[in-house]
Amino acid sequence: MSRPRLLDLFSCAGGAAMGYHRAGFAVDGVDIAHRPNYPFPQYRGDALEHLAALIASGEIRRYVGVHASPPCQGKCALTVGANASQGWGGTHVDLVVRTRVLLDAAGLPYVIEQPNGRAQIRKNLTLCGEMFGLGVIRHRNFELGGWTAEQPAHVPHRGRVRGYRHGRYFDGPYVAAYGAGGGKATVPEMQSAMGITWTDVREELTEAIPPAYTEWIGRQFLAAGEQSGAVAA
Repeated sequence: MSRPRLLDLFSCAGGAAMGYHRAGFAVDGVDIAHRPNYPFPQYRGDALEHLAALIASGEIRRYVGVHASPPCQGKCALTVGANASQGWGGTHVDLVVRTRVLLDAAGLPYVIEQPNGRAQIRKNLTLCGEMFGLGVIRHRNFELGGWTAEQPAHVPHRGRVRGYRHGRYFDGPYVAAYGAGGGKATVPEMQSAMGITWTDVREELTEAIPPAYTEWIGRQFLAAGEQSGAVAA
């Protein structure tokens, strides 16, 4: 049986894509950077230009939905304070609004993902590693366009993230899968904690969504589509 096809914008190394694949989708990625570790077909180029071209040609109808993880480093909780202290305020591009406008024009159900911080998305879902028994906390927010899913209960954390805070070392059940130094996770630790085995590039791992998140979202999407008749059972 053929899989419903999903478009993965700003696809990076494929953390989100792998989750959707496990949920039952065929996934096509788009990223402006060369990502040889991406595990599915991937178009190299500007994600929003590619989306606009698909809309204009009508080829967007090959897809049943779109996932987008637009750049957010300028406003995410991990960088906004440091950026301001260094006078960097506008050094990172925020493409969330432009992405949403095009996704609405595409007329397909969509998901926009962002970390905690000030990015302007509707937080229809907030997921965390503890909900899936992972070795990271890694809260991520998801805006759902054209469909809905019920927010699952947030599971209390079992302790701290391992590493140094203000010169003091704390132990805990979770690793810090971002940055380097200060007790941050090694590459093998990040791979294990997030369930990502196909890339060993630190930068790709620190930006990745654990596949468990989008596997759960993908299954909710398919169930909603089956109920509405938009996606074949």
